[in-house]
Amino acid sequence: MKFRLAGFVAVAMILGPLCGLLLHEWLGSGAAAEAAAADLSLVTTSFLHLIKMIIAPLVFATLTVGVARMEGTATIARVGAKTLGWFIFASLISMLIGIFMVTLFKPGVGLPAPPIGSAAPALPAPLRLGDILDHIIPSSIVQAMANNEILQIVVFSILFGLAASSLGPRVAGLIDTIDEIGAVILKLTGYVMTLAPIAVFAALAATVLTQGIGMLVVYAKFIGSFYLALLLLWTLLSCALFLSIGARVRHLLAAIRSPVLLAFSTASSEAAYPRTLERLEDFGVSPRIAAFVLPLGYSFNLDGSTMYCAFAVLFIAQIFHIDLSLHQEIAMLLILMVTSKGMAGVPRASLMVIASMLTYFGLPEQGLVLIVAVDHVLDMGRSATNVVGNAVASTLVAKWENELGPAKPEKPV
Repeated sequence: MKFRLAGFVAVAMILGPLCGLLLHEWLGSGAAAEAAAADLSLVTTSFLHLIKMIIAPLVFATLTVGVARMEGTATIARVGAKTLGWFIFASLISMLIGIFMVTLFKPGVGLPAPPIGSAAPALPAPLRLGDILDHIIPSSIVQAMANNEILQIVVFSILFGLAASSLGPRVAGLIDTIDEIGAVILKLTGYVMTLAPIAVFAALAATVLTQGIGMLVVYAKFIGSFYLALLLLWTLLSCALFLSIGARVRHLLAAIRSPVLLAFSTASSEAAYPRTLERLEDFGVSPRIAAFVLPLGYSFNLDGSTMYCAFAVLFIAQIFHIDLSLHQEIAMLLILMVTSKGMAGVPRASLMVIASMLTYFGLPEQGLVLIVAVDHVLDMGRSATNVVGNAVASTLVAKWENELGPAKPEKPV
């Protein structure tokens, strides 16, 4: 299904601009062209509403279940503290790299804002840390979900999950039910994403109709600068691992080559989970550590995805000629540190996090469709990066716990 969807999106990326060019030649650049672009934007707006409809229940279900199913012994608490400490550090580094690279290359600067929907809303006053702290606790979770207040939903979900975890088997049925609700939402997400090619076609046709084909040049720069950012992150992760395990870092990268390629080719880090777990244990990571850190990493250590969220938000801001202040960039880092967690296994989860960030900072949500057009290509790189990040995290924690042994002999084929 994923490959079929990617193929349809690729076709839409070709047909949309061609349709826009034909309409531009036919209608020119007057009122008729503006009316046609407005009609096309209705398709885009509907698709955006469908995505926003899913955000609140999806965050609640996935994050609550992830927290509630954590166990709480002293050993797990110690290992968990080390694991989460590394996750936070790695997420921060990945987002800083994303911000640095998008600021350095400026892939969206100099382009006319796409004419999708209404004019971009004015940006609110610069957010300060005090404003964020005051906004963290929801006065009503129902109101928070109705308004898609993503940060408040995350806080409630974490507290709800912690309370459920403390009750243990008594609420196991409830957590299973929430997990099943999450599964339904995931299925619904798949249905919504089948409409992505139509939305991409409409968005690109409307853009080229009024702005010309030059708008599409940005994609090459966008994709190239993002993959350079991923390469820089891989280098830094390898260096950090080298400081801990020395030359064995080369053997680890060789060991996880197949799951990384699987994640890249399928654009799904979850598809590579079983093979990654197996290869880590073969490398010498104790099964106890690997079985704890790896699944936790799939919820809280999505290095490629967190980088992409920061990169894409600033890219969209550049497209619409909006400069985020330092306060706002710091606020984005802090919010993404939380909102990007607990979304493992969610198709196009990064798009939903980006959608919530656009709403939170008052950025034009229409820019999300421009991201959707190349999301699959970028998803391949960030999925592979998620696998590398979690393999590095598992190895580091095993080393810190003195549970990194010699590699097992290669199994006969």
